[in-house]
Amino acid sequence: MTLTVILQAAGGSSSMLSTIVPMVLIMVVFYFFMIRPQVKKAKEHKKLVAELKKGDKIITTAGIHGRIADLNDTTFLIEVEGGVKIRFDKSAVSLDATKAVTTPAKV
Repeated sequence: MTLTVILQAAGGSSSMLSTIVPMVLIMVVFYFFMIRPQVKKAKEHKKLVAELKKGDKIITTAGIHGRIADLNDTTFLIEVEGGVKIRFDKSAVSLDATKAVTTPAKV
């Protein structure tokens, strides 16, 4: 009687292992294809915003092109065509057009 109980218990752990392994593999794939690239992109954006200075040409997430006229801790003032100045949050920066023009395109 105890031998059959032991054999049944051993068979149950194999079934449990075959269920857990695919779940772990799915989580690993999810991490490398979804989470890790997002974290990397967030770090690059944070670095981009930290390197901005007065006079840089930028493009906002709304698609507005302008030159930085003033910087604060959390906001910046951009000057667009015609001398119009608009205040944006620093997180609204999409691209540093100054660096995009000076660096060669990657092929």
